[in-house]
Amino acid sequence: MADLLARPIDGVTALVTGANRGLGQAFTQGLLDHGAAKVYAGARDTGSVDVTDDRIVPVRLDITDPAEVAAAAHDCADVSLVINNAGVLLQKPFLAAPDMSAARSEMEINYFGTLAMARAFASVLAVNGGGALVNMLSVVSFYASPFHGSYCASKSAAWALTNAIRVELHGQGTLVVGVHAGFIDTDMAATVTSSKISPREVASQALDAVEQGRPEVLTDDRTRRVKSLVPTDQDSLYPEIQRSWDAGESPWNG
Repeated sequence: MADLLARPIDGVTALVTGANRGLGQAFTQGLLDHGAAKVYAGARDTGSVDVTDDRIVPVRLDITDPAEVAAAAHDCADVSLVINNAGVLLQKPFLAAPDMSAARSEMEINYFGTLAMARAFASVLAVNGGGALVNMLSVVSFYASPFHGSYCASKSAAWALTNAIRVELHGQGTLVVGVHAGFIDTDMAATVTSSKISPREVASQALDAVEQGRPEVLTDDRTRRVKSLVPTDQDSLYPEIQRSWDAGESPWNG
């Protein structure tokens, strides 16, 4: 089934959310390197987009703003590849956080924002031959740590969303790719001391999956290991998380 939905990137018109820095910039450059004809670079502040190539078109886009999402779908009606990269990490636990604002923000951006983009662009992709939708997920789609519990919840929800819309959109010929990564060397993981994968490598693997028609990308050894342990997570994952929590030492470092 996947091979039938392989999508060449050469000549494509794409849109990247959160394109003004880090992984979003890497996705934008990766698309250009693969021969994309045009890349709409979505950002809350279009002035923050580094326009290094005349194929880059800055687009004002806050994925939590329904009006801006609708405007982007209207103004970028030639898109056949959407990369949902925008996200936020606030590193808050569920119960020890002072309030639920972090949990609401992470869910609003990482889950509801991704859903809003999928809903707005599904018909655009259908008109343009099906195309592809790429959702940037995480290794914590597969487990939850209280150190950043609400972020884990938002990414787990986004994983469920990705798997469900893959089924919904298959009939219109849209490839849906979920990209899971551990620590990426961007500002979001600036305080992490564990090994990190480069944003360029994450973008490259994701774009390769689009061209090969693969529905899921596990970008690094840690992500592949964690997913393999999900069937036994209560024995293989959570005891160490409990030890780290009890000791007050984040498993993100070391």
